[in-house]
Amino acid sequence: MTRRKKTQKADKPIDLLSASLKRNIRRHLKALGFSKGPDGELIPPAVTKEAIRALHVTQRDELLQEQRQFISEAWPRLKQFFARGEDLDPTKIAPRLEIVDAGTMESDLFRLASLVWSVPVSAGYGRRIRFLVWDKSNGKLMGLIALGDPVFNLRVRDKWIGWSARQRKRRLVNVLDAYVLGALPPYNALLCGKLIASLICTTDVRNVFTKKYGSQKGSISKKRKKPRLCLVTTSSALGRSSVYNRLALNGEKLLEPIGYTEGWGHFHISNSLFIQMRRFLHRKKDRYAKNYKYGDGPNWRMRALRRTLDLLGMNPDLLRHGVKREVFVAKIALNAKNTLLGKSERVRYRKLRSVSDIGAQAVQRWVLPRATTRQEYRLWTLEQTAALLGLKSHDALNSSAVKAATRPVAIDGKAIQTSS
Repeated sequence: MTRRKKTQKADKPIDLLSASLKRNIRRHLKALGFSKGPDGELIPPAVTKEAIRALHVTQRDELLQEQRQFISEAWPRLKQFFARGEDLDPTKIAPRLEIVDAGTMESDLFRLASLVWSVPVSAGYGRRIRFLVWDKSNGKLMGLIALGDPVFNLRVRDKWIGWSARQRKRRLVNVLDAYVLGALPPYNALLCGKLIASLICTTDVRNVFTKKYGSQKGSISKKRKKPRLCLVTTSSALGRSSVYNRLALNGEKLLEPIGYTEGWGHFHISNSLFIQMRRFLHRKKDRYAKNYKYGDGPNWRMRALRRTLDLLGMNPDLLRHGVKREVFVAKIALNAKNTLLGKSERVRYRKLRSVSDIGAQAVQRWVLPRATTRQEYRLWTLEQTAALLGLKSHDALNSSAVKAATRPVAIDGKAIQTSS
């Protein structure tokens, strides 16, 4: 009897934690505007772009709060690289790519700039290649590109290629996903998002991939697979994409729409809620309570969430948020499908052009026509960029802490170096 009472007493905190977590999950989803369908599935409040942005507000607010110290320290040093409207001359815009290495000033700049967007960006998985996109005409940052390992299961991609599970396992190494891709303000107002997306299809990107990963062993398999970049995928953050659709230069399609995701994911599960779920898994001594390690795969968080819902006795369809993202492919190789299917051993690359060539054509195709009809970009200020980072203008621009933290940074013809 005594042993039974002790067991019940020990189990009670777990039961309380379980009940509390279930309530918090339901409250959180209700606060976002989700409702429950007849079969227990989630129904999003709406699927308009503004509604999707609203669904990300909690996640973005949490991210800015988590990064608050970094932002306050980095903004004074790096704000000089963010453009004002008056810095832009649309006729002179010219992109330049710079590779980002970890632990550098460029890495800090990439991290800071990625916090500007209304939809938080992923940190990527596995292999990663990050670029800063500079405007050579004024030394300001135009946008960001980050390529990384694609998710293993993406039905619309696998169907488009015609992959079997075995073929995908063997040849997914030849595919990357653009998990960060876009222009920063005020460049975004001039359709520079289209320009930056076009840069995926350049010799510069292919050559960087070949140099970095062409002869590297797989971190998980330890085998030398000799990957060759054949395909880059990307997906829209806000449903159907107005930036990636009809992306063509001189009649050549650079991105091709291939369908939509099925609306599964975890963006609607806030980080604070996920921490509670991990705490619950820890109490259950479940293996998913451990921190993510490279090799666990890009779907690790999804599996941890699914495991929690299963232990709580909740419907796993709560991970089906219903926001379908449009998926696009950029064929780096002319015979991308045949290579990925194993029908062709030799990769035949399309006539890829340089960043300078693509940039010049994109300026003529999209930037200059927009600049003649929409002049709002001229009014953009650094205070507005600071506000997107959660900084008040007087804190971001005029405080004594800013002056103390500011260090001169010089730009040379090839790379950005912090002055000593």
